Amino acid sequence: MRRGGPSVLGIVLAGGEGKRLMPLTADRAKPAVAFGGTYRLVDFVLSNLVNADILRICVLTQYKSHSLDRHITTTWRMSSLLGNYVTPVPAQQRLGPRWYLGSADAILQSLNLVHDEQPDYVAVFGADHVYRMDPWQMLQQHIEGGAGVTVAGIRVPRAESSSFGVITPGSDGQTVERFLEKPADPPGLADDPERVFASMGNYIFTTKALVESLQRDAEDQNSVHDMGGSILPQLTGRGEAQLYDFSANHVPGETSRDRGYWRDVGTLDAYYDAHMDLIAERPAFNLYNRSWPIYTHSGQLSPARFNAGGMASESIISAGCLIRGQVTRSVLSPGVVVDPGAVVQGSVLHDNVHIGRGAVVRGAVLDKGVQVPPGATIGVNPERDAELYTVSKSGVIALGKGQTVS
Repeated sequence: MRRGGPSVLGIVLAGGEGKRLMPLTADRAKPAVAFGGTYRLVDFVLSNLVNADILRICVLTQYKSHSLDRHITTTWRMSSLLGNYVTPVPAQQRLGPRWYLGSADAILQSLNLVHDEQPDYVAVFGADHVYRMDPWQMLQQHIEGGAGVTVAGIRVPRAESSSFGVITPGSDGQTVERFLEKPADPPGLADDPERVFASMGNYIFTTKALVESLQRDAEDQNSVHDMGGSILPQLTGRGEAQLYDFSANHVPGETSRDRGYWRDVGTLDAYYDAHMDLIAERPAFNLYNRSWPIYTHSGQLSPARFNAGGMASESIISAGCLIRGQVTRSVLSPGVVVDPGAVVQGSVLHDNVHIGRGAVVRGAVLDKGVQVPPGATIGVNPERDAELYTVSKSGVIALGKGQTVS
């Protein structure tokens, strides 16, 4: 909380299973998936909230949460002297013997957190998107607009509407006229018929409006108890919802290239493409902005080392890596070993992956601990890869944690 300003409680929704990101989510919750070498997906939303001085944050977890819980408790340690915290909150079945029915039900079952803090406002943010944003600017518009809820929106092609909640703004450009969850053929924007406002899954509520809307939703037996599918349409129908245009948000240190960057990395193709955005000479998303840092903790590791003619170009190489082969257009997490004669091209390698002598890996995402034997190939024979591994629509090959390579 900024001194003298309104009190804000952050609630991060991190209980999703992430089925479309399998096999990376086979052993962990989606927000715990590694990204960009040293980060977890949850680090992006937490960094945005903390950089904006929202320093009391509850992360609601449910699905295979051990990895996520451990990362949060070991990395995100705030000043207890000042009463600040980032804490994982597992499903507690406070309202009876049932797990969360949806994202709205998750908050309903966790309203004790809100009652304990008594905040003026509650920022409810998703946990698995890659972006920079100053939530305090969104809060300022919310306060000035006097709405019950403000939802962050970003313009996307209308053809992609079925992947998002779609916001139709009123004539003033701010009041939400309609909120449609993943519509097949919504109307385009008045000033750009081929684009729509997609919900980013980030909401700021006036506390009273949040509590009342959750209670009304709980009484509706036909509800799916989801923030986008239930709460937003409810408040829109009552004239209490407004839009925050993400393009109006600016953070210190942004460049013209990465301003307004936001990616939903919910599929293997989106996850892979977002990594490729990191490695260009002028990256579409700049991890090196020290004015608005993305925080994480990757352990105490020695610097990356290159031996035996090993080389890397257009790549991110994390600490603890040993490169003795050739790496191009790739992102390597800590502890990756690439043996002599091995070739890694256009790939994402998670912690402690080992690429054996003479092996070839192309266009692949290898999860933690995958061992590629000497001479093996991935991304060379499409028919064989399709028989052995998970292959996305665009041909990205994915191996799960510790998966055996033939």
